[in-house]
Amino acid sequence: MTADVRLRRGRGSLGFSFFVQGVTFALLVTRIPAIQDQYGISDGLLPAFLAAVPVLAGVASVGTEHLVKRVAPSTILRWAQPLVLLALLGAGAGTRMWHIALALGAFGLAVGALDASMNMLGVSLQRAYGRSIMLGFHASYSLGGILGASAAWACVHWHLTLFTSYLPAVVVLLPLAFAASRYYADTPAAVPGGKLGEPGAAAEGWPAKGGRLLLPLCLVMACAYIGDSTVSNWSAKYLKDVLGSSEQLSTVPYNVYMVTTLLGRAVGDLGVRRFGAAAVVRAGTVVAAGGFAVVAAAPGAWVGMLGFTLLGIGLCVIVPQTFAAAGRLFPGASDTAVARLNIFNYVGFLVGAPLVGALGDAWSYRGAMLVPMALVLVTLFYARSFAAEGARYGVGHERPRVVDVGRGGNEV
Repeated sequence: MTADVRLRRGRGSLGFSFFVQGVTFALLVTRIPAIQDQYGISDGLLPAFLAAVPVLAGVASVGTEHLVKRVAPSTILRWAQPLVLLALLGAGAGTRMWHIALALGAFGLAVGALDASMNMLGVSLQRAYGRSIMLGFHASYSLGGILGASAAWACVHWHLTLFTSYLPAVVVLLPLAFAASRYYADTPAAVPGGKLGEPGAAAEGWPAKGGRLLLPLCLVMACAYIGDSTVSNWSAKYLKDVLGSSEQLSTVPYNVYMVTTLLGRAVGDLGVRRFGAAAVVRAGTVVAAGGFAVVAAAPGAWVGMLGFTLLGIGLCVIVPQTFAAAGRLFPGASDTAVARLNIFNYVGFLVGAPLVGALGDAWSYRGAMLVPMALVLVTLFYARSFAAEGARYGVGHERPRVVDVGRGGNEV
């Protein structure tokens, strides 16, 4: 099989994996009230259950960093995704407290390995393509999230049980995910003499000052997810309690946010190819900060909705480009960089919702919205980390790349 065919199939199968994960995660988080009711989880205990998922995911991301030194990221992803789907089904099938504890624990561990390995493959495929494609993968995730949230709404509307809600998704997606996993394409990143299909993105080892170089991207990742978790956890409450919207209208901002995230990511790669990653991230940061400012100052629900729309447009580019920047900074150890960076995804998720809630209760929810705005603006100070110097894509670098498959070069 020629390299270009292998890479195209690898890109398509990985995009489908992102899509499946978007569906799965949305089905879980949108049915948390139903999970709480089914298992009799108290309001005081619920945060501990929810916090356990990102904590265990962070642990699994660290474990994945070491595991990819022995097996390819595609192998980890091939088995992690089915485990995530089965854990989702398990969350809907039980009746006792230990059942949901076991299911969420398995979900957290599997999703940490899945997130890390998916983004490892995405970063290495982007290098092999020689142009920005990372945003497209995350657009697939957003599309899956929209579909999963819509399916969850339908299940609530029809008063379906959790198990009945989750079973069709798992029955359909599990065999498709297994079938698609046959076409995952590990690439050798920047390892001299590497061949397509061989692990090797960590072959040169972690540089002595790697932690210092990666730290700015870790801060950007955490701040971006603080912004994202603010929208997902507080948009409905903010619109209803602060801006005086109806309960029905209060459900709209998150859907609008997800749709604009999808649209922004769908066209974002074109922007990166035309203007460069640093410029796109700077623009996204300014738009996201402006969105928080509009939300904080909004006189009514419709203006607040405009602010959440701006947030989707702005935040959507930051996370995918942060993973891509890690791959550029550490061409010989990109798997390690992605695994460590992925931990701060969960740090931001853990910090965001409690931070805004505490500030809202102690001060005001309008004022609380200014804090994630300030944190998102931190990205501007580290925009240089997203520059494409030395990479084979970005401004002035949009050209074919030769991939060594052991039988001579094939242009991709």
